[in-house]
Amino acid sequence: MQKILVANRGEIASRIIRTCKNMGIKTIAIYSDADKDMPYVAEADSAFRIGEPPVNKSYLQSDAILEIAEREEADGIHPGYGLLSENSDFARKTRDRGITFIGPSAEVMEMMGDKVAARKTMIAANVPVVPGSEGGVASIEEAKAVAESIGYPVMLKASSGGGGIGMIRCSDEQALVQSFDSTKNRAKAYFGHDEVFLEKCIDNARHIEVQIFGDEKGNVIHLFERNCSVQRRNQKVIEEAPSPQLSSGAKEKMFDAAIRAGKAVNYVNAGTVEFIVDNEENFYFLEMNTRLQVEHPVTESITNLDLVKWQILVSRGEELPISSQEGVRNEGHALEFRVYAEDPKTFFPSPGNISSIKWGTAKNVRIDSGYEQGNNVTPFYDPMISKVIISGSTREDCIEEALKFFEDTDIQGVKTNIPLFRDVLKEESFQDGSYNTAWLSSRKPVNN
Repeated sequence: MQKILVANRGEIASRIIRTCKNMGIKTIAIYSDADKDMPYVAEADSAFRIGEPPVNKSYLQSDAILEIAEREEADGIHPGYGLLSENSDFARKTRDRGITFIGPSAEVMEMMGDKVAARKTMIAANVPVVPGSEGGVASIEEAKAVAESIGYPVMLKASSGGGGIGMIRCSDEQALVQSFDSTKNRAKAYFGHDEVFLEKCIDNARHIEVQIFGDEKGNVIHLFERNCSVQRRNQKVIEEAPSPQLSSGAKEKMFDAAIRAGKAVNYVNAGTVEFIVDNEENFYFLEMNTRLQVEHPVTESITNLDLVKWQILVSRGEELPISSQEGVRNEGHALEFRVYAEDPKTFFPSPGNISSIKWGTAKNVRIDSGYEQGNNVTPFYDPMISKVIISGSTREDCIEEALKFFEDTDIQGVKTNIPLFRDVLKEESFQDGSYNTAWLSSRKPVNN
């Protein structure tokens, strides 16, 4: 693999380009009119305009992307996360043109992308799933019957949903009736079809995910867990590894379940098995993300591995660099903070021009940034400016260094959620690791 087209934008495009350079692989970037001056465009060996700012006119134009890849003789495409990363049609078209898609097969994407099919597969593999409907529910009458059998509150979910879209908590029958048609319509608008299903809502839960990796030789290993329970609108804000909330016994059971999940679908490349965990450490399968995760740097920090490099090696048909579980080591702790251009009180996006960026300092800090001073945060894309990863020998060290870092960080021109981080890092529920997925939305607003 000598040349890779990066079918993405922003910080993840820069992240992939960095590893490719280290491996001696040339890169091709694509950009919309809104992104022509973004850092990743200059970092690539070559870059090509893909269309107007809206994603359906640019970054989702799969045929146009493939035409660039063929014309420029790319022999690999890395989709990053989001956008086309879990689009099975794009993966299939890429491989049909003789270009390597750096990710799992289209068939596995389809199986895991349909949450109803994924539930059935996990049940067959003896992976615990949240009690719920056996398949999609076609009518409100069927939905009410299922909810009655498993008990309220319930989660109404789009079968092909993701990122918190097409998912709503229903505390009683009235809420279910009010949400049913709108959730189906939202699912149709975002994901192309309107199938929905029901799951029991696990209140006061923790969101724990396990990074897995598989190769074409049949090896599947895990790279330990990440805690992703600090969320707003069902979307992650702070992640950490390892989790401070689980016993070693619970972790081992979860690792075993994640490996079973990967082997059940003959998984190849990077994947993440996500679980919801209750207060008694019972855990249940949520979904499998068939791509690299936003929060992969915390895993890289504790394992000292380059997951993008592993993706490329596995996509070339090579065996995992570490193919036995015993060979994987984890040391220390890492926290990742997603710095968004948004109001820290309302979490609403705050587009605008970044007039200045002054990052703080820390002993072990990694900044994966998609923006530089002078760049515009537009309303067309996710408003994440950067990811800040703080690592240390202990969790306490990470928290102390993160506090210093964010106290001395200043971004002007747009509102950011940095004041939120300053508050969260000082709160007892975060410091002692007792937080859960409902904690961030239930806490008092930020001080400034």
